[in-house]
Amino acid sequence: MIIRYIFYAFLVYLGYRFIVGFVIPVFKTTRQVKRQFRDIQERMQQQQHGGGYPEATPQQNTSQKNSSGNSKVGDYLDFEEVK
Repeated sequence: MIIRYIFYAFLVYLGYRFIVGFVIPVFKTTRQVKRQFRDIQERMQQQQHGGGYPEATPQQNTSQKNSSGNSKVGDYLDFEEVK
């Protein structure tokens, strides 16, 4: 009789471990991935419907103003080829 209770307690423990260790994390991860996909799709739709790229932050605006004042500042660096 006591062995039967121990067996049932062990089954309950295994069920608890399965739910807490596998089912809940999979559920949370699935929900998070769906939310991220939905956010990405919304951003893509905004860009396609004339939303364009988000405006630059004030920090980016000031760096662009500073770099526009310098002469011949570009993306490429001059280098000498080593033979």
